[in-house]
Amino acid sequence: CGSSIHFAESMDTIGENIKEVKPHVFTAVPRLLEKVFDKIMVKGDEQKGLKRKLFYWAVSLAEEYDVKGKSAWYGFKLWIARKLIFSKWQAALGGEVKAIASGSAALQPRLARIFHAAGILVLEGYGLTETSPVVSVNHLNGNGVRFGSVGPLIDQVKVKFAADGEILIKGPNVMMGYYNNPTATEEAIDKEGWFHTGDIGVFEEDRFLKITDRKKEIFKTSGGKYIIPQAMENKFKESRFIEQIVVVGENQKFPAALIVPSFAFIKEWAHRKQIDLGDLSNEAIASNPLVISRIEKDVARLNENYGSWEKIKKIALLKAELSIESGELTPTLKLKRKIINEKFKSIIEGFYADED
Repeated sequence: CGSSIHFAESMDTIGENIKEVKPHVFTAVPRLLEKVFDKIMVKGDEQKGLKRKLFYWAVSLAEEYDVKGKSAWYGFKLWIARKLIFSKWQAALGGEVKAIASGSAALQPRLARIFHAAGILVLEGYGLTETSPVVSVNHLNGNGVRFGSVGPLIDQVKVKFAADGEILIKGPNVMMGYYNNPTATEEAIDKEGWFHTGDIGVFEEDRFLKITDRKKEIFKTSGGKYIIPQAMENKFKESRFIEQIVVVGENQKFPAALIVPSFAFIKEWAHRKQIDLGDLSNEAIASNPLVISRIEKDVARLNENYGSWEKIKKIALLKAELSIESGELTPTLKLKRKIINEKFKSIIEGFYADED
């Protein structure tokens, strides 16, 4: 194809590497894109007067973006926003990016919408190692993008849904089986040749695949109501005060959440509001009553999207980010829920201690 491939030196140097390489396409997990967006927003917060107003006007405009198109007046305003504001975002990514492929975990639809409006096309896809690995992907050919979906199926791949909503796949991309493990192979691929993914999903508009959660991660409250944690976590991360969140509450009366505050943003917010955060350590921030109150306010606002049984009733702020090194995240930055539940068992039990 005449393409050259570059690898980032580390997570810490990705920003510099992108400017150096000036890529046309790069792959990224949603966590990385969230961090890129957070840094952009911090830069916006640092602006003063008219520049700051223009920045937030552009972001607000981007939140209304629709791939199906909007009015000519909206298009004109977006053109201005791209010239004045979003061109700087593009420059920060090397200035030549045509598309960013996102996978491994769910991307916030709001984030995809904003980046698209900014002329930075984030194309979310889906697949597993066992499917070589792509099943579906948003693409630039014709009407190929829907925010919140993982796009249309690729050629020759078929999908159907089991009675419980599990995504089943058949196609030339599906593996022959697990090496020297016929038992595991029989569990994964049924007699009709359908590969069982363990993911729950639906089709939107009869064409765009949408992943709603992992089959094994969906849980019930003690009242028998289903909770879909990944979808909720994605929504609550729209708060700039929340860096990471884990929804818990299996077999309990209500869902609760472990929250890692966005420490960098909170320091900047406290400076603007003239709030004393003590020694500015993560522990001091996570235990500050004003910080807790502010995050509770955002949780209450985002809770309005959910039914009474789904609302997060209690939260606890953690003093350190969940990470690969500390064992709570996979190498592709997915949550290791079993390990997280065990590590923070006492906090989780505390949510429900007075509910008996």
